[in-house]
Amino acid sequence: MIPAERQNLIVARLSGRGALGIAELTELLGVSHMTVRRDIQQLEREGRVMSVAGGISLPQRISIEPPHVTKATMAHAEKVAIGGLALGLIPPGAVIYLDAGTTTLEIARGLAGREDIAVVTNDFVIAAFLTREARCPLYHTGGAVERENQSCVGDPAAEAIRRFNFDIAFISTSSFGLRGVSTPSENKVAVKRAIAQSAARSILVTDSSKYGRIGTFNAVPLEALSAIVTDSGLPENVRAAIAQRGIALHIATPDSDS
Repeated sequence: MIPAERQNLIVARLSGRGALGIAELTELLGVSHMTVRRDIQQLEREGRVMSVAGGISLPQRISIEPPHVTKATMAHAEKVAIGGLALGLIPPGAVIYLDAGTTTLEIARGLAGREDIAVVTNDFVIAAFLTREARCPLYHTGGAVERENQSCVGDPAAEAIRRFNFDIAFISTSSFGLRGVSTPSENKVAVKRAIAQSAARSILVTDSSKYGRIGTFNAVPLEALSAIVTDSGLPENVRAAIAQRGIALHIATPDSDS
């Protein structure tokens, strides 16, 4: 059986089961663990499967993102830890971009005492916080208002982003995999692509629950990222695949009191 045939069989069997273990796959295909893992790596690159502990499952397709008020209560301890770790990656005097999101909001919370950096964002909550609590130069992109996520999207926001040269851009997401960052919202694609194109370093900040989810639209390929900041829930084989692509991986450890 050639690789393409094996890989199609894996996906077909997954469609009926939802998840499969590595041992099951070696028995099903009659090949070694190494061959199965190579097939899985190829399928993950194509976004057709995702790795879980001990095996694989189908990606979870998302059609909408939860509103800001809901996201603020999800994986809060992980987001606080990720935000704190990300803060340590910002050098003095940097121009940074904070993408709309509740994880990037945790980065903003740590910037209250910084006056040496400039911040650009499309997020109203982040902009309001920094307006009240910080004295750093602050810019908002403007653009089409997305009320539920309290941010701006679309081509006008993307055009504003392209005016800047960012030292670091922190990108948020509702879904990512080994293909990269995706989104269910077409209006966010131009924004995220403009962010990555305008930054010397693009860093994805996301809790591990977003891994293996897939949105309708591809936004930023994995290779466009300089680093990923996430938590320890990311599977070990996924960490290894990310490292193999030369992308720095920073694992944040949540405080049990957060």
